[in-house]
Amino acid sequence: MFEFADWRKILMHDHPFGFLLEVVIRTIIMFLIILLALRASGRRGIKQLSIFELVLIIGLGSAAGDPMFYDDVGILPALVVFLVVITLYISVTRLSDRFVKVEKMLEGEPLYVIREGKLLMDAFRESGLSQDEFFAELRLRNVAHLGQVRTVLIETSGEFSVLYYPDDQVKYGLPIFPDELQKKLGDGRLPGKNCEYIACAKCGGLREKNQGENLPACTECDVCEWVEASNAKRIA
Repeated sequence: MFEFADWRKILMHDHPFGFLLEVVIRTIIMFLIILLALRASGRRGIKQLSIFELVLIIGLGSAAGDPMFYDDVGILPALVVFLVVITLYISVTRLSDRFVKVEKMLEGEPLYVIREGKLLMDAFRESGLSQDEFFAELRLRNVAHLGQVRTVLIETSGEFSVLYYPDDQVKYGLPIFPDELQKKLGDGRLPGKNCEYIACAKCGGLREKNQGENLPACTECDVCEWVEASNAKRIA
């Protein structure tokens, strides 16, 4: 059993309960400072965050949080931190707007992960996304297979830019819905009669169907997992 003094230490440490009112006042002041700081950073501060902007927010959050409930951290030092961080942000933003190399260094470059309906494996690995995450993003855009997609670009903000094939130009491609991906060929399972192409379940590489049971490894990724390719039209 804890004594009352023990519970008081757990709840308030060495502070009197009156310090709670001070926490409220500190929180209100720092909240207003955060609002002003984000307003000063412009609209870019409230869009999808880039890496540099995320660092900015984390830095501001750290500076704002401590004065809210630590009595040994003053508000004035935190305000100085805010001014320095915002000044650095504005300066670096102007430099990146003026010099392309600085922008690329801070923001990175857009990353092409699909071109002409083909998954670019090196770029895909660089994106850091899992196949499930990537295919889920495409499914949310009404994509059923990779043959419906001409280009997928991952912007520096992390958002996807997708260009689609017109219905009359849709190609065969790897189905990206889980139930289709699980229908692996091989071990006696053969492509259907109406299937013209099979797709690598790892990279989406295509090859004409093989009526035999021995399926080769994919020439693109060296994985031997195949599913029936689809050329269904996209339903928007």
